[in-house]
Amino acid sequence: MEAEANTQDVLVLGAGAAGLWCAEVAARGGRDVLVLEKVSRTGTKVLASGGTRCNITTTLGAAEAGRLFGPKGERFVRAGFRNLTPAAVRARFETWGVPTEEAPLEKIFPSSGNAKDVRDALEGAARGAGARIHLDDGAVAVEREGDAWVVRTAAGNSWRARALVLAVGGKSYPKTGTTGDGYAWLEALGLELVEPVPALVPLTSEAPWVHELTGIAWQGGEARLEDDGGRVLERRRRPIMFTHRGVSGPASMDLSHHVARGAGADLRLRVDFFPALDREALRAALVASAGLPGAPRLQRALGTLETGPMPRRLFDAVASAASLRSDVAVNGLDRKSRHALVEAMKGLPVPVHGTVGWDHAEVTAGGLALREVNPRSMAVNRCPGLFVIGELLDLNGPIGGLSFQAAFATAQLAGEALAAAAPS
Repeated sequence: MEAEANTQDVLVLGAGAAGLWCAEVAARGGRDVLVLEKVSRTGTKVLASGGTRCNITTTLGAAEAGRLFGPKGERFVRAGFRNLTPAAVRARFETWGVPTEEAPLEKIFPSSGNAKDVRDALEGAARGAGARIHLDDGAVAVEREGDAWVVRTAAGNSWRARALVLAVGGKSYPKTGTTGDGYAWLEALGLELVEPVPALVPLTSEAPWVHELTGIAWQGGEARLEDDGGRVLERRRRPIMFTHRGVSGPASMDLSHHVARGAGADLRLRVDFFPALDREALRAALVASAGLPGAPRLQRALGTLETGPMPRRLFDAVASAASLRSDVAVNGLDRKSRHALVEAMKGLPVPVHGTVGWDHAEVTAGGLALREVNPRSMAVNRCPGLFVIGELLDLNGPIGGLSFQAAFATAQLAGEALAAAAPS
């Protein structure tokens, strides 16, 4: 005989960044909130993020940050980012006793460099507002019965709630407990899903010359992803790193969701090593360097550019792509060779064949289609009393605190909507 369901005002499934933030806002607004978490601690993914430092948000303004989610995502997050700006996220953590500091690439970290401080602040704020948290009690079934939501858990508990918030995350970093549980629940409710794929994940390449560059990073370049027709799908001016499996670093990882969609064989990555210089400026610099004393080799001549010297192995790969000997003197280039070298430096083609997969993905791209959700409240349009926040939504932003910013902003809207509907 099935145990009788406990009655709860608001249930939040998932004690991660979004779930804890929403629980705090709703509880402070007068709702009785219970958070159910499947693993033995809160904020497991928070603790693992940013190399255990946790990049909580960005230095960018709300509008500029929103644009990084693409046209569809930008429209969806506009209300949330205006309501809770990146600066406001930073200020909230300051009030919780977590001072922050800026880092390169528009990042914001806790000054301590310790993600545990971020997790503890989120959990402490939620508990301090009155929210209760049950650990090792993850949901296994979510159903609508009459005017209530019924949630059954692995621990054998059953709950009935007036309002339900899904904050269980996507499928990235499954070892932290995010194993895609929410997708089946949403699909069973007849809601539209965009296929989840790993995002912000390193790319694989089968080209031996790429593997030979393992350990080399280029800080000042730009990566662009092109389809088989040469159309640029997206570009990012960020560091890129070559690995024993392919390419990593923010530039390539920001583009990885396109590759993960299954079209990797039809795509190619091109690296512009000197994005601050157009082709004419680069040609002029090469011509000018030909007059340097001692007839310098190409690698030395390139070292006079503002980006500094190019590592030998990397330069050899660029020279090979231009069909040049790596030891050629800069004054030994004819016009055709100089053109080939400029093209290689402005768009070295790097074959990519896929991603390293879910285990190494920082976030999930795909999830609940944004058209199913009210962007001002995170309420699911066709399911009264249901809210979806955080990574379970079809939102995909680049590296740099944007995913946490989206999690907090969507959680804030849901928490405020729940507080506004608090029973009198």
